[in-house]
Amino acid sequence: MTEKREARSVPTLDLQRYLGLWFEIGRLPLRYEDDGARDVTAGYSLNEDGTVKVDNRCLDANDEPTQAIGQGIPDDEHDGRLEVTFLPEGLRWIPFTKADYWVLKIDPNYRTALVGTPDYKYLWLLSREAHVDDATQREYLAEAEAQGFDLTKWIRPSQSGTVVQLPDGE
Repeated sequence: MTEKREARSVPTLDLQRYLGLWFEIGRLPLRYEDDGARDVTAGYSLNEDGTVKVDNRCLDANDEPTQAIGQGIPDDEHDGRLEVTFLPEGLRWIPFTKADYWVLKIDPNYRTALVGTPDYKYLWLLSREAHVDDATQREYLAEAEAQGFDLTKWIRPSQSGTVVQLPDGE
């Protein structure tokens, strides 16, 4: 009999320490991001209303800068969980348009994080640095597998360590 594994978020997360810039070290494929995207970053900042601004940037497969701005709503009952939407601000009221965003593992210094969804569709390995050592990658990916994620389609984007600048200079 196969043991059923469940994704589980970290029991505590200091959101203030989590905010800031993260480099994407790896991910499962996303329908809205080219498999060949590079220099992928995620920036998190606190909005005045207590929600989190999510600023994802990358160079797409054609070396064009792209950006997706979203909103994360912290789960008051589970520190390590947010609901995130990338719909335009005026459409965010529509039901069933938010995705679960769970921090599955984070190191005590908030330098490396494993983030995923409980439906096992999405998974990211994030770091405050553009590169992490092999042992750290293995440790975090082993945790992903232990929680039931299939890593056969894992993508490791190229990282130069720079944050993609948009044409308007932002």
